[in-house]
Amino acid sequence: MAGLEFLIVVSVMAAAAVALPAAKDGSGTVPNRVITLERAFPANEKMEVEVVRARDRLRHSRMLQSLAGGIVNFSIAGLADPTIFGLYYANVKLGSPPREYNVQFDTGSDLLWLACTSCQGCPTRSGLGVDLNFYDAASSSTASLISCSDHICSSITQTAYAECFSESNQCGYSFQYGDGSGTAGHYVSDMLYFDMVMGNSLVMNSSAPVVFGCSTSQSGDLTNGYRAVDGIFGFGQQDLSVISQLSSQGITPKVFSHCLKGEETGGGILVLGEILDPRIIYTPLVPSQPHYNLYMQSISVNGQVLPIDPAVFATSGDRGAIVDSGTTLAYLASEAYEPFINAINDLVWQSTSPFVSKGMQCYVVNASSITYIFPPVVLNFDGGATLVLRPGDYLFRTEHFDRTEYWCNGFQKHEQGVTILGDLVLKDKIVVYDIANQRVGWADHDCSTTVNVSITSGKDEFTNVGQLSVNRSPRSAFHKTHILFLMIGFLL
Repeated sequence: MAGLEFLIVVSVMAAAAVALPAAKDGSGTVPNRVITLERAFPANEKMEVEVVRARDRLRHSRMLQSLAGGIVNFSIAGLADPTIFGLYYANVKLGSPPREYNVQFDTGSDLLWLACTSCQGCPTRSGLGVDLNFYDAASSSTASLISCSDHICSSITQTAYAECFSESNQCGYSFQYGDGSGTAGHYVSDMLYFDMVMGNSLVMNSSAPVVFGCSTSQSGDLTNGYRAVDGIFGFGQQDLSVISQLSSQGITPKVFSHCLKGEETGGGILVLGEILDPRIIYTPLVPSQPHYNLYMQSISVNGQVLPIDPAVFATSGDRGAIVDSGTTLAYLASEAYEPFINAINDLVWQSTSPFVSKGMQCYVVNASSITYIFPPVVLNFDGGATLVLRPGDYLFRTEHFDRTEYWCNGFQKHEQGVTILGDLVLKDKIVVYDIANQRVGWADHDCSTTVNVSITSGKDEFTNVGQLSVNRSPRSAFHKTHILFLMIGFLL
């Protein structure tokens, strides 16, 4: 540690040697004016490097607040194919010293949570071929438990995301997901580490404190080791999500984008920023909703609008059309599902043999024929936005027990009347969630290629052009300043 001690001493001496402007007093003499500096750490005590690094990270997080508008990226791995994995997951670094965790990327929920060392019912092995890591707050020098009296707990409680465990005075939570699985635990604050791109060539290794869940119990499908990961990375638009937390600290804009690769090794791009592409078409979000609800209007099959009452897609109560990366397939309300399947079957029955397998509509057909046999499908949204689906976007390949190749329709019937656009139809597209402007946009894209990302902030109050040597234009105009960015994750 002698090298560290020397570095600190030199730093103090150099700072003390800087002279202040002098002023003469009434006697004509120039009084000495010296800044008195004190050590951050005692001179006679050796410090662990990690303690110094933790202190520097806290300083860096404060500095980032004046450098708003940067782009944060996370590596993505996984695949939409339900016969293989059926999920995408991001790699995040948390704690001091930082540890890596693989967490499912989920736009249908808000909370980032990790399985903790005391977790009951948590898998210890994963069929995805990744090591499972358990978060331990006691091993992180920057971790702090959120108590019931903490203002953070009271603010979360108001949104029904928290409860107070009086016996331990911990701010806790209990979540139930749409598939019946659930998790419970308590809230923790710790440092999240990320690479921040501030310009065409400036990349900062940065960190910021975030509140997340420490899961102590799991149930349902979360206990299944086949698709197990270390937790879930909620990207909802509520205050508890990481995108909202970093935006409120002035670190990132309140917009994020992804491009999920659907073929071969999968993976994709996930950035806390806005991907720019002139082909992107936007549609407004339904306001005051916990999820990314869209104004879906109709479905067209082979150019013909299906006879479905638009009220089927309207947001009311538990109904609506939702974009959710945590859902593998796609779902239609029953009133829309039957006309949709019938329209496709009426067009393909002469070329293939439709049959039902495990509740799914399937067809005996080989891969080379689906493009010619099956029709294009178009989902129509408010503002003239359309989501065009080729046969490969809504069909997935599987095999029968006798090795016969067949394809199944990835749209399933949702008995509760919800329409959900999952990974099956989101893959191979740029998707932008512009929370600040309450809109979602998309465009077809080869997700193994580069994308342009805006470096402007979605929240004007955090924009400080004097801090950056980049050119920013108003959000209503095309941003002249952008960065070329590529981050692809692969399944190993």
